Amino acid sequence: MTKQEIIDKVNALLVEEFEIAEELLTPEALLKQDLEIDSLDFVDIVVLIDREFGFKPKAEELKTVKTLADFYTYIEQSLPR
Repeated sequence: MTKQEIIDKVNALLVEEFEIAEELLTPEALLKQDLEIDSLDFVDIVVLIDREFGFKPKAEELKTVKTLADFYTYIEQSLPR
């Protein structure tokens, strides 16, 4: 899966599942402050990542993810090979 495919899939999930406006989905957008993703949303995100990308992220790993760019990179690096 290419980086662009990851970006497209993540953005689609955020729009569909969390009703985040597409224009807010920029690489530098902060997940908590700009996109208002809270700790309960992160639980849902773990389930969505598992379903869409085939791996279950660990909570401690997600703590380092601050921006959407970080999130895309995290998924890209964590994808099963």
